[in-house]
Amino acid sequence: MELIRGNNLGDIWFDLSEKARITVVTKLVELESRLFALDLPASGSLYYTKDLQAGSSKVGVAISNSAGDGDFCIGPDTRLSMWHGKRSDIQVDRGPYTDPAAALIAGAKKEIAYLTKFGKPLHPFQRLRREVYNYQKQSPLDHLDSLDKYLRIAPYLIPHSNETLTRPTLRHPDLQPNNVFVSEELEITSLIDWQHCAILPLFLQCGIPNSLQNYGDDVSESLTLPELSESKQFEQVLLLRRRQLHYFYVAMTAKLNSTHYDALAYDFSILRRKLFDHASSPWEGDNVTLRADLIYLTENWSDIVAPESSAGGESRAPCPISFTEEEVAECKRLNAAQIEVDEQLQACRDVIGIGAEGWVPLELYEETKQRAIKLKADALEAAESEEERARLSEHWIFDDFDEEGYS
Repeated sequence: MELIRGNNLGDIWFDLSEKARITVVTKLVELESRLFALDLPASGSLYYTKDLQAGSSKVGVAISNSAGDGDFCIGPDTRLSMWHGKRSDIQVDRGPYTDPAAALIAGAKKEIAYLTKFGKPLHPFQRLRREVYNYQKQSPLDHLDSLDKYLRIAPYLIPHSNETLTRPTLRHPDLQPNNVFVSEELEITSLIDWQHCAILPLFLQCGIPNSLQNYGDDVSESLTLPELSESKQFEQVLLLRRRQLHYFYVAMTAKLNSTHYDALAYDFSILRRKLFDHASSPWEGDNVTLRADLIYLTENWSDIVAPESSAGGESRAPCPISFTEEEVAECKRLNAAQIEVDEQLQACRDVIGIGAEGWVPLELYEETKQRAIKLKADALEAAESEEERARLSEHWIFDDFDEEGYS
């Protein structure tokens, strides 16, 4: 095992000056440009050839240095979503994928196989969402219908007009400060947590890292240089920082990694990735998110699907899926409600002082725990009926609960 050199970026990230943060972002983009330039023969995950079990599917990786030729190969996809819980016991195609269509549908087919064998009604895993459904369990049949619709539209998500966007591309799966180590001069010395790293077609692999992106903010999405007056800079320092990181990551990508920038700027790039991610993710009682993406696709079909040439001129393939007006209205209502309660959940996390997975520094644990206890007590006291109070207590967002059914 290699000894990691340098300082963990997460320990110093919030103390860095604006200039230092821009330096780090530039170094990350430079490193990504080297990864994106690798010529890989298939999608899946990268292995030492000797480490794969006998009989495993693999595609050899040619190395310019003949001494290392044959040492590496592309084998099965190690993304966590492909193996979560009982999914690891199901025999499905996990790669390597020699064409973009296979990579695009493997996750959805895996989830169909899992739900067909093990699926049962579940409450939404995100417990604050349960009130949206009157605390009723949701049927996996609705999600199976959405997955079937996804398989029908998947071929049209491939950007055939630009072959570069379908190149198998290696990228770190979670490029956030705690996974980056730097020297005193802010040179990147190590990246950790590669264990679920996948090689995927570039149009599915592209995107601004979660720790740097600020989607949902008009200034960030306009890609204009963020500015605030001196008085507002003090009041909104975190907002300004998020806007700066988003802007400079995209700006440096345009300058140093044009292939990635082209993928980011491709028509409906975010929607293509959202559809892929939501169709591949383990089902946790959410029948709305993927369906909302599919509805948005149908509403923008003519702008997403490239025209095809024929004897009569150019025409677009008709959308192979459809929804009734009632289905669209109900899905949009539920999706808006889910987004609202997700924002409420984030507000609760902010009050307590925890991240998405609940981690806190050891020295802050007792203080954080007391804030969580108080938040629950305040919520129960504010309940307008005994029934509401009982439901809140039974489904409280930060209490332990049995997760067995979600695996």
